[in-house]
Amino acid sequence: MGMKGKLIVSEEVKCGGHSVYDIFHTNTRHLPNISPSRIKHFEIHKGEIGKIDSVVSWKYYEDGKEMIAKIVIEAIDPQKKSITWK
Repeated sequence: MGMKGKLIVSEEVKCGGHSVYDIFHTNTRHLPNISPSRIKHFEIHKGEIGKIDSVVSWKYYEDGKEMIAKIVIEAIDPQKKSITWK
């Protein structure tokens, strides 16, 4: 049975916002290497990295449990360095 809700993550980083945007926009495949204690796996099911309507899944850890999220990239705004997922 699926669960519907909103996941909000807050992570302190020691770099500029442009670096974080770049990682999530074009180098998403590197996230498991950057944060192996939180993100286990990233996979593209449909589309391409950084393209609207692409379908991706994440395997991540929440309270020590492995969780899976399947999301669609809804919008990308390079001016605001914003990515919206559904």
